[in-house]
Amino acid sequence: MKLNQIIAVEKGTKSRVYSEITEMHKAAQKPDLFNGFVKTYRKKEEEGEDYPPERKRVQFTAPYFLSQLQHLLTELFDTTAAKDWGNCEALADIVVDNTVLVSQVPATYLLFLEKQLTDIHTFIDKLPLLDEADDWQWDAHTSLFKTQPIATHRTKKVQKPIVMYDATKEHPAQTQMITEDVLVGYWDTVKHSGALPTPRRQQLLERVETLMKATKMAREKANMTDTKRYDIGQQIFSWLFA
Repeated sequence: MKLNQIIAVEKGTKSRVYSEITEMHKAAQKPDLFNGFVKTYRKKEEEGEDYPPERKRVQFTAPYFLSQLQHLLTELFDTTAAKDWGNCEALADIVVDNTVLVSQVPATYLLFLEKQLTDIHTFIDKLPLLDEADDWQWDAHTSLFKTQPIATHRTKKVQKPIVMYDATKEHPAQTQMITEDVLVGYWDTVKHSGALPTPRRQQLLERVETLMKATKMAREKANMTDTKRYDIGQQIFSWLFA
């Protein structure tokens, strides 16, 4: 049987075995199910009234439960042994663009690596991107992206009087103070960013996806390894329940 078939069988076997053992364990917590009796009536006088016998059957026995436990776990032990020993021999190369990136990788490690690569993909996908509204250039001195200086006005509010009515011979001039913004200088702003350019993130995601695909193919190849039959359960229970 192939390793991938054993893995598929083990899951169902484990679920069924644990379910049956759980039910036996629950029944074992009810001692009354293991006890029974037979009552027969003996009348004191010959002419006395007869009563039929009473009986309560024993529903379970501890030896039966132990026998069932051995039967169920032997199947599980042997199936899991075939999987675990098979995993020791299930090896495959991770090949990317016809180049062996890592050679003879165990199937269990390939499964671990697939999970890690999925997490890496999620991490990269959530990294912030450079705002495409700006023109960014790489600055080797700061190891950041930066823009060209953008000039903005710096203004200052200044109060000055305005003449509402000119002076006459009878009345002085009437003035009023107003506030106006006066240009006093300029801000030259250079934006900096540690975010990723969109093309770079896309490149990284594609490389992760390529490695994920290669790892999955390697795992599938490793899982095609033939497994052997192991009678582990019988050896264990022959001693355990002797």
